[in-house]
Amino acid sequence: MIQTIDAAAFQRMVIHAYAAINAQKQAINDLNVFPVPDGDTGTNMTLTIGAAAQDMKKKQYDGVGQAANAAASALLRGARGNSGVILSLLFRGFAKAVRDKTTMDGADLAMALDFGVAAAYKAVMKPAEGTILTVSRMAAARAAGAARENAGLEAVLQAAIEEGSVALDHTIDQNPVLKKAGVVDAGGKGFLVILQGMLDELQGKPMPKTDEDEASAPADKADFEMMAAEEITFAFDTVYIVRKKTADVDLEPLRRYLNSIGDSLVIGEDDEAFKVHVHTNIPGEALTESQKYGTLELAKIENMRTQADDLVAGKHVQSTDDLAAIEEELEKGESAQQPAKAAPEKKFGYVAVCAGQGLEDVFRDLGVDGLVGGGQTMNPSTEDILKAVEATPAEIVYILPNNKNIIMAAQQCVPLCEDKKVVILPTKTVPQGVAAMLVADPEAEEEVNTAAMTEAFQKVRTSEITYAARDSDFDGFAIHQGDYLALEEHQLFGTDQDLDALLDRLARSDAHQSAEFISIFYGEDVTEEQGQKAEAIFAAACPNAEVSLLPGGQPVYYYIISFE
Repeated sequence: MIQTIDAAAFQRMVIHAYAAINAQKQAINDLNVFPVPDGDTGTNMTLTIGAAAQDMKKKQYDGVGQAANAAASALLRGARGNSGVILSLLFRGFAKAVRDKTTMDGADLAMALDFGVAAAYKAVMKPAEGTILTVSRMAAARAAGAARENAGLEAVLQAAIEEGSVALDHTIDQNPVLKKAGVVDAGGKGFLVILQGMLDELQGKPMPKTDEDEASAPADKADFEMMAAEEITFAFDTVYIVRKKTADVDLEPLRRYLNSIGDSLVIGEDDEAFKVHVHTNIPGEALTESQKYGTLELAKIENMRTQADDLVAGKHVQSTDDLAAIEEELEKGESAQQPAKAAPEKKFGYVAVCAGQGLEDVFRDLGVDGLVGGGQTMNPSTEDILKAVEATPAEIVYILPNNKNIIMAAQQCVPLCEDKKVVILPTKTVPQGVAAMLVADPEAEEEVNTAAMTEAFQKVRTSEITYAARDSDFDGFAIHQGDYLALEEHQLFGTDQDLDALLDRLARSDAHQSAEFISIFYGEDVTEEQGQKAEAIFAAACPNAEVSLLPGGQPVYYYIISFE
């Protein structure tokens, strides 16, 4: 069994860990059922460690300490969602334990796991049992025991995974929500998958491949060196990613359209997004048509005639079929184009997280400087939020996460921002963020402004209407795929196949009956006429409240309803 590892081995282990969780991310998502069956833990953890894997591929390090520190930094900046932030904290503590190490043995690994657990527990305000914290703690404790028996690194890691697996099985009994849903903790599962991926690398096992990997590979690639540039019928090699409006969106009409304007078409997809590769002479029209199915997130267009000429000349040409290379190149381009950090021009600035053009317009009108795209199924990274903070020209920047799963990622910005003071207002919903901005006072002292905004958002309660992605039995409700779901303060209020009936029941609840002000933000899948119908339902059911309707344009939720 392997006793010690060097930096190169550690780098390979991180890369293998990413491949392992990437292969299982949907299975992990499926475990994340609270408060409704629409989980994203697997996706968030994959994206988080994926940031570290990319860094491990780019550079060679002299020692394990250097490599671990680089991985931890990448994880921190790429962290998404609560699970991603906790994972980054586990690696941050890990890196501190081995910072001066050239190699790492079993005792070093045990100490690193223990440091990681300590860092994670310290950062979580109310640590709950039956979570990734529990699994990581029990794994670290067993690793320490194995190390005291003078076990080598491989044996220590294996012991940690075995104990972590036992702890994971017990999470279903430790957390009432998991018990009701009949599943183990998603974050704990993801953590063990990552550790197992690292162990698999030590044992020489091959990296897993996913359907996504296969879809991303080109079906057929022309040999540009063997063809004349003028023989290329469709000049532009076009690759882009679109985040879907809905998981079950039908892409067949898009396939037919893209085939009519080009060739070499490959479309790979998962529940959240799809990637297109096509050769065409009109890439702009391909992008425009594709945006009917979601939001454009990544695009790269290259002229193949120019590529052919470069190849003939012996120059290296980067293929657009390599998505990882595309992302790397685009990141470099973004870095080069990024303006310098904004110098303070005013006392207060504001950054808000939201999704939907209407909601963005509301926040802009209220004086928000920076907007970060994100919500229930799309958690921004710490780096995404930090960029918006740094671009805000203010001495003190308030961050409004507007989602409980984004608060931890926002909190990581506080120590990372060196030239501005960052204040986190822990808003859990968009209406809370709106309420906070309504009372923001540019002339007030920081303490007074913070207190007023906090008091304002704490008075706001929120209801939401969404849909069920799958059949489930939760909290006494038999939920069927496609059912409309009503949430009241993040708790499941009820379900119905009739949206109007569900809206009427929600409006007649005690919480809404006692409200003085009700604001209804309608989503991207709701027409203005449908929104007006919802407004009329609430106006009739809540005669003592002032009811207003606003276009939110948000995905996932048909309606976001605030009441106070």
